[in-house]
This record gives sequence, C-alpha cells and structure tokens, in this order.
Amino acid sequence: MTKLDWSVTVDFDKSCLLGEATYSFERVDPSAQTLCLDTAALVIHSVTDQDNNVLVYELDQVRKKHLGQKLAIAIPENVTSVTIQYETTPESSAAQWLPPAQTSGKKHPYLFTQCQAIHARSLVPCQDMPGVKMTYSATVKVPSWAVCVMSAVLKKEEEESNGEKVYHWVQRVPISSYLLAMAVGDLEKKDISDRCAIWSEPTLVEAAAYEFAQTELFLETAEALAGTPYAWGRYDLLCLPPSFPYGGMENPCLTFVTPTLLAGDRSLADVVAHEIAHSWTGNLVTNATWDHFWLNEGWTTWFQRKIMARIHKNDKFLDFDALGGYKTLRDTVEEMPKEFTKLVLPIGDKDPDNAYSSVAYEKGFNLLMALERRVGKEAFEKFFEAYVSKYAYKTLTSNDFRDFFMKHFEGYEAIQDIDWETWFHGPGMPPEEPNFDRSLAEAAEHLAECWVAVDRHGRMLPTQDIKSWSSNQQTCFLDALQSRTEEQPLQLSTLMAMDKAYGFAESINAEILFRYCQLEVAAEDESILLVVLHFITSQGRMKFVRPLYRALFNSKFGRDIAIEVFLKNKDFYHPICAKMIASDLQACKKKNGSVQTKLAWTVGVAAVAAVIGFVLMRRRR
Repeated sequence: MTKLDWSVTVDFDKSCLLGEATYSFERVDPSAQTLCLDTAALVIHSVTDQDNNVLVYELDQVRKKHLGQKLAIAIPENVTSVTIQYETTPESSAAQWLPPAQTSGKKHPYLFTQCQAIHARSLVPCQDMPGVKMTYSATVKVPSWAVCVMSAVLKKEEEESNGEKVYHWVQRVPISSYLLAMAVGDLEKKDISDRCAIWSEPTLVEAAAYEFAQTELFLETAEALAGTPYAWGRYDLLCLPPSFPYGGMENPCLTFVTPTLLAGDRSLADVVAHEIAHSWTGNLVTNATWDHFWLNEGWTTWFQRKIMARIHKNDKFLDFDALGGYKTLRDTVEEMPKEFTKLVLPIGDKDPDNAYSSVAYEKGFNLLMALERRVGKEAFEKFFEAYVSKYAYKTLTSNDFRDFFMKHFEGYEAIQDIDWETWFHGPGMPPEEPNFDRSLAEAAEHLAECWVAVDRHGRMLPTQDIKSWSSNQQTCFLDALQSRTEEQPLQLSTLMAMDKAYGFAESINAEILFRYCQLEVAAEDESILLVVLHFITSQGRMKFVRPLYRALFNSKFGRDIAIEVFLKNKDFYHPICAKMIASDLQACKKKNGSVQTKLAWTVGVAAVAAVIGFVLMRRRR
C-alpha cells in the first residue's frame, strides 16, 4: 500500500464508524493477483476497483482472536486501486467510545483511537504491520457539537446544511498503520507556539497548556540533536480522558497524552519529550516488525534523556533518570515471561501487546549507552545524526542497525568485542552492568537508608525536609525504598510515620502516589485500600493500574477485591488495558494455584462495599 484515502462518518448512537477506504498500491511482484489486508471486528459491505467494478473477496476464518480475519481481494491486471465499504463494530479494540459520564464536561460522548501495536485492523482494513508505510488523506463527518482531531494536518473544515461538520485531513509523510489516530469530542484548542497547540476538553485546557508549556523548547532541542528539522509540520498535543491506557502515544502531528501527567508543576512533562523524540525515532525511522520494537523505544528513551539533559543543562540528569529506568527494568524482568525479556522479541504470530514492557525502552537504552561509552559521547551523537539521515522514511531490523554501527565506526578497537548475540537474544538483564553517575541520587538513596534503619533497628525518625525536592528526587527515594524492602516490606508504623512526614498518600503526582501505594500494599496495610481503589478506577494508564492490580491480588487483604473491582470497572478501561489486566489476573491466579479465590468470583460487588466500609470505620477510629 502506498496511499489511503479514507472517508468516515462517526456514529455515536451505534458506537461505530461508517467507512470507505480507497487504497493505491504498488504491485511489487508483477504476477501477484491477490491483495491481503488485516481486519478485526469489521463488517465488510463491498469491494470495488477504480472504475467501480465489483471485485471478488474472501474473509478468512478467525484463527487467533488478536489477529482477526484476513481479507483477500482478487486483483486483475488492470486494477490500480481498491475501495472498501465497511463499518466498525463496538468490539473494535482500537476505539473507545466514552459516554458523557466518563468525560470531564459530562454533556457529550467522546471517541478516541489507539492503534499500536496491531489494532488499526479494527479501525480500517489495512496491511497492519510497521514495515508498510503509506500517506493518507481523511474526510471525517461528525455531529454539530463535536470537534475532530487526527494524526495529520487539517486542510479544511466545513459545515453541512444539517449542522454536521466535515473535516478534511492530509498526512503527506508516509506512516505505518499503527500511527493512524483520531479523536472526536467536545474539544478546545490553545496555541502555545506557531506550530504547537494543546487540545483537550474545555475544563482541562488551561491546566494542560501550563503543564506542557515547554513543548516548543523540547521540539527545538530535539531538532538540534537530530541534526534535521521536524518533518511533520504541526506538533499538537491532545490531553485525553483518564481511561487512555498509555502515558503518551506518538501519533504524528498529534501526540496523545494522559491526564495523569497533570501534576501542576511540569515535573512529568518528560513524557512529552519522549513523544517528540518519536518524531524521528519511530515515526520517521521505524522498526520493520514488532520483534525489533526496541529500535523505536530504546532509541527514543536515549533521545528523550538527551533532550532533558540539555534542558536541565546538566549531563548528570541523564544518569539520574537512567537509574530509575534500570530499577524499572529489573522489576519488569522479574515479572515478564523469559522470552519477552530479550531485546529482539520472538513474537511471531503471538499478540505483541503481551510482549510490551519496559524491556524495549530500558534494555534498548542500556545497549545504546554501552555503545556510546565505547566510542565517546560526541562521536555517538554524530552517529545518531547519520543514523536518522540514513533510515529516515524507511524501516530496519536490529541486524541493519548493528551493521550500520559497525561500518560507521570501522577501525574502532573498542567495538570489536561487543557481544551482539547476547545483547539481542539473551534473556534477562543487560550483559554489561551500567556505570551511571549517582551523585544526583545520593540524597534520596541516603534518606531511604535512614528509613530502613528506622524500620529495622528503631533508629530516630529522619528530620530531612523534602518539600523542596523535585518530584524526580521523591520518586528516586521511593524507588530506593522499594529496592531495599523487596524481601522484607516496611512495617505499618514506619509507613504511618512516613506518610505523616511527607503526605505521599495525598500526592497529586501520579508517579509518587503509584510508588507509595506499592509500598503500602506490599506491607499489607489495609488502610491504603481506598486510596488504591480510587487510583486504579479513576484512570486507566497501564503503567499504574496493571502493577497495582497484581499487587492487590498477591496481597492477603486485596486478593478477593482485585477481581471484583476489575469486573465492576472493566468497561471504564480502554479495551487494550482491560485485556491486559484480565491476562495479569489470570496469570496471578495460576501462579497462586493453591490459593482459594472462589470468594472473588462468587460473592459479588457487595463484598467490596463491605470491605470498603470496614476500612472507612478503621480510618475514622
């Protein structure tokens, strides 16, 4: 496929898109007579050619649910494009249709899409793999009250006689299908520079504009590092409703972000730097298949940390952030199946969502830093510019990257003994231990040691005031505590004193609250239950909800509650998130096979209410 012309009518009453997809294609093999497209949860009405002649097509049976159905279209020699009339169904895994109650304004419904990794096939028939890139145009019809935004540049907005609005979009830079994106709702825009704007529901637009005010600075810094201008024209941000399952999604021209980033102090805006970095590493230079996902995320994590180090004017900031990432990687390696802790993933026809983790991000980043320290910072940053220039608008594999690196640094003695096989295909932690500068983390790690001494040896409570600490320092402190208490959780009295001193349980910073909740659940502190339940049911970011559901299930006091709360709230979560939580809980159940969980499946929501009431009584006392 080379180009998609897409026409869509958004129907909120039926929770579906009425679509027409016209594809132009290149016949790579002159003898090819069949065009195969991926579909999932779609109703196909007709397939025609450029002259409106009906084409013969066949839908394959569903063999694996996550793969959907193959749409095979017979293509005669004279056919140069095909048009597919279809509609989505409410079962589309790419689309979440929110009722008014789940929006900030409470008046109108909301639609947003999430196509990574292979969910575009439930939005439009397509060749749903990153190795196929295409341009696209889109015509989207929405209700009179609604605003439409897309991963493209707006060319025109029209109003029809019946009040409905029609938006015309174009994306002239070829993209992979996973970068198709759309949102429709009661949206408001606020410009923050000539090429950057914030979109959100009206009640959040000012807060989001303040939080992400550095976007233009991030973008300019990224351009300087990449050595090439931003290629996509606009860079807008859409702050989504809280059920959005990721921190951010790098849709071209329109990054999607979670409202959990709205900490009020711009402390979590590095997620925006990450998504901006994807404009080069991922969107412009793309992994050929999801087996090589680290080429997107490892490079982007490296790029993000380089951006933030320049913003802070301190190279040590990269090491400081990397320390937290290494801790996250270690936690992930302990949790994930061994095969999915490899840098080059053996996905095959498995569901790539099951392989998604911080391994691609952090293990990939550690490989790049190991290479940088062999050749030197300046030389490696120049290599990065050459890499982007070489593979812009293209796709590549891990071997392509290795070969390009080795050729670029031909003659460097320091690279001759790189163990590429272990880096790429060895499971677990990186084969080379990182040597990150710890100076910015020393105060936080020292405070963690003091609290462990309080807990283990009855030492005096620390008098350190951390109100002036950045949120990064506070999360570093909580990470250090977690690392030191994995085998023996903190006592409840210690946690009570800590919360009294620092107020973590009331933090509006999601990263801080998440880590503190993990410490509390590990300590079997039932008094944190209300905080945890509110946290996991008021937002659907998988980074937070998946570990907390697992922690609850694996605890003594939360085991019966975790499943009940999920079942009650599963429709709140995005389909991808709901699928992954269900998979996590099933895995936890198998791991704890001797544990009796019959109560969790039978007693109903009333049990949860009773437990919450009990906790409330305890808190009052």
